[in-house]
Amino acid sequence: MKTSTGILLSIMMFLQFFVWGAWYGQMGKYMTVQLHDKGEWAGWAYAAFSAAMIIAPFFIGMLADRYFHAQKVLGVLNLLGAAILFLLTKINEPSSFALTMFLYCLSFAPTIALTSSIAMRHMTNPEKQFPAIRVFGTLAWIAVVNLVGFMGVGDKVTIFEISMISAVILGVFAFFLPKTPPVATGPMSFGQIVGKDAFVLFKDRSFVIFFISSILICIPLSFYYAWANSSLTDSYSAAFPGVAPETFKIENKMSLGQVSEVLFMLLLPFAYKKFGVKNILIIGLIAWITRFLFFGYGNAENSVWMLYAAILLHGVCYDFFFVTGMIYTNSKAGDKIKTQAQALISLATYGIGMFIGSWLAGKVKAWNTTGTSPDFVTDWLSVWYVPAGIAAVVLLLFLLFFRERRTAAL
Repeated sequence: MKTSTGILLSIMMFLQFFVWGAWYGQMGKYMTVQLHDKGEWAGWAYAAFSAAMIIAPFFIGMLADRYFHAQKVLGVLNLLGAAILFLLTKINEPSSFALTMFLYCLSFAPTIALTSSIAMRHMTNPEKQFPAIRVFGTLAWIAVVNLVGFMGVGDKVTIFEISMISAVILGVFAFFLPKTPPVATGPMSFGQIVGKDAFVLFKDRSFVIFFISSILICIPLSFYYAWANSSLTDSYSAAFPGVAPETFKIENKMSLGQVSEVLFMLLLPFAYKKFGVKNILIIGLIAWITRFLFFGYGNAENSVWMLYAAILLHGVCYDFFFVTGMIYTNSKAGDKIKTQAQALISLATYGIGMFIGSWLAGKVKAWNTTGTSPDFVTDWLSVWYVPAGIAAVVLLLFLLFFRERRTAAL
């Protein structure tokens, strides 16, 4: 891969995650503060993203891969997304906001797969070269979340304006990316898109347990994305009454989770060799339970270390379960069905699992919130008990039923 191509792809990946990170972790707080939502519509807004993730493979598989240059599709989708984001900034009612967010996510979700596809198409050795490009996505997320924090706009419409401007930049920039013409030919079936050929893996009991667990653990993941920011903001506001919420720089604190993700990603190969897949997955599940209990019992006044620990555990939670799960799926599938196996897991987790999780997260927050806006009071301990309990059930499933011979190396 040419150095100039690598630079272009790195910028593309940076902008892609900059657009996403500007609003994703902050949307729940924005809807609570600005749209006076107790939580239910915020749950639907996050579920809209997961619904779009289910639909996106059909768009990519049946249209983008067959009829259009991928970089042009990326450009058009981002410009369309920017227009929808502009409309979103004008909405002041939660149900209309959630519906418009679904329309936006229909334009945004396909770009996640598109950027990865464009990058890999121009690499001579994707296994070695892709991580160096993909890391710019994580760096972008850290950068934009810190920008939001320093500006003190985590609960303001500015987060969507930042995303809108970034989408316009990426939309124009995409037309200057290396040409990526369509390569797929012939019809694509529904079965291929959902990974039908990978269904053979369900003959393996341990893979079935892993598959079910992957869906279930996405429910706690949804709670984290939807409510960690709001929970931390309320904790600091309770400890320091009368202080403006933007003073606490919650987004800056939460960016430590992405820093942790990078660090544990680097440690993962060594941990995988030392502990094996089952123990790594179990460590990840224990981390999930621990972080939610820390969110529930920690407070900014006399146990702030728990809140920081809950944030920093993100790397263990995400890398040791989801990334290890990708590696496990890859090893179980073999070369012939490897792609379909990963498609099946992605559809189940980011689609089905996070859709259920986002909906439930909204319901649980609403059930445990009293009062009227702007004086909502949420029993966060009761909220965090739910994802902690679900993670505990998944851990029990693994301990009782998952059997896998230790793998010596990645």
